[in-house]
Amino acid sequence: MSTADDPRWWRSAVIYQIYPRSFADGNGDGIGDIAGIRERLAHLSDLGVDALWLSPWYPSPMADAGYDVADHRDIDPVFGTLAEAEELIAQAHRSGLRIIVDLVPNHCSDAHPWFQAALAGGPGAPERELFWFRPGRGPDGAEKPTDWVSPFGGGTWTRTTDPDGTPGDWYLHLFAPQQPDFNWDHPRVRAEFEDILRFWLDRGVDGIRIDSAAMLAKDPALPDANPDGPSPFVDVDAVHEIYRSWRRIVEQYPGGRALIGEVWLPDHQRFANYLRPDELHAAFNFDFLGCAWEASALRACVDATLAAHAPVDAPATWVLSNHDVTRHVTRYGRADTTFSFAAKREGVPSDLELGTRRARAAALLSLSLPGAAYVYQGEELGLWEVEDIAPELRQDPMFVRSGGVDPGRDGCRVPLPWSGDAPPFGFSPDDATAPPWLPQPADWKDRTARTQTGDDHSMLELYRAALAIRRSHPALGDGAMTWLPAPDGVLAFHRPPGFTCLVNLSARAVPLPPHAERLLASGPLDDELLPPDTAVWLRTTEPTTDATATGAEPAPA
Repeated sequence: MSTADDPRWWRSAVIYQIYPRSFADGNGDGIGDIAGIRERLAHLSDLGVDALWLSPWYPSPMADAGYDVADHRDIDPVFGTLAEAEELIAQAHRSGLRIIVDLVPNHCSDAHPWFQAALAGGPGAPERELFWFRPGRGPDGAEKPTDWVSPFGGGTWTRTTDPDGTPGDWYLHLFAPQQPDFNWDHPRVRAEFEDILRFWLDRGVDGIRIDSAAMLAKDPALPDANPDGPSPFVDVDAVHEIYRSWRRIVEQYPGGRALIGEVWLPDHQRFANYLRPDELHAAFNFDFLGCAWEASALRACVDATLAAHAPVDAPATWVLSNHDVTRHVTRYGRADTTFSFAAKREGVPSDLELGTRRARAAALLSLSLPGAAYVYQGEELGLWEVEDIAPELRQDPMFVRSGGVDPGRDGCRVPLPWSGDAPPFGFSPDDATAPPWLPQPADWKDRTARTQTGDDHSMLELYRAALAIRRSHPALGDGAMTWLPAPDGVLAFHRPPGFTCLVNLSARAVPLPPHAERLLASGPLDDELLPPDTAVWLRTTEPTTDATATGAEPAPA
């Protein structure tokens, strides 16, 4: 379904995530930038996506790849200038592409002026109230204020040194020490981010992606973590008033602006609370991203997702990869096809041929489910996780803080291959003065955009074909779906009018149902048989069933 003129575009859009450091390098310094993005907009238009989500491009010391923001109202010089960002927004709009920018409200960089003032002012400085400065426990204050554990591994508190050189208070950082957490109980913090929101909306952005959206509010008592009780720093109820105030601001702007949350929560009801009509418009579906390549698990995930979104009338979102997780070509080639940060380890073997076949089928599945879909850069090229980066070249704090136990996220952030037979594969111009900031595998010569263009069997042409059909077919995007009878290990569902998707996750070929036309298949079919790890889109008549769109299994017609 085309979203070109739809003020509720975010309900059906296909949104392409750009990780600026790794998308395209326009000035030859080995790091992606705004100039590179502008040069490659034609690729995105030809691909057929509706919107671009840009990971942080703000001034930053890059302790966490730009998620440690020093100034939300400017552009880091490594990426370009604010004027270039404004021109990119305008150029994208002229190409029919909407723009979503990343906002990081939970924390900032330790180079942020507020935090520098808080350190310089010492105990009692008013800027310290904008963060979580607390005395340590124990007689000499040498013990951390709480026992909280960081998602990056390790503790969440760092002790300061007072201006006179003596040990001082501790400050909270749920992530790296270079990322101090804001105190969202302070009205100055709230006013600052409301102004930042307006700053980017005034420049024409169509949406705001909110990083770590469930973590802004903290239990003000700062209790120790209770494994049997609610978290004192994730999904604290006070966070919802923040998003109600943001929604009121967004609704003052024309054209359908959207708030999209990064919300990692296991409780579907608590997740749905963020999507109530006066809060966020959408949130990422991480259950689907981490789900096993198994028919029963995927069906249960789809059912639970649609059931959670229905009461708040919010669109589901379908995500296979992003800048934080193992690329799904690699993940689907492993014995364990799920994803979790806790289980991520070096040296897990993967059958990339099998993973690619499953990734092609997963693309058709995710692009045909009700709601919006996200495509992470390079997903359309069939890129796999780069797992042999030398330790001294890795930059992700997850790798460093875990002592190398967690391989980190650099492997999914390797710069894209655009053309040519050897690195930098067109990522940088021919006269580049530096190699790409992370090394590209030589085997990517078969995965460049130029090599795949025009090859009907390539991943790129599969995505182009699928997105063209999605834009033109009235059944796709937001709307209803009905599960159809299917053999064990097979997912089959209907989208009215006249669309059916089958995904064969079993070990044997299965017959296609009656249909008027094959619209698209993720791999070769054996006449009227759908092979294992293959998906197909069909033009069909409406099923004669009373099944509902929330997952009921219809009786055979």
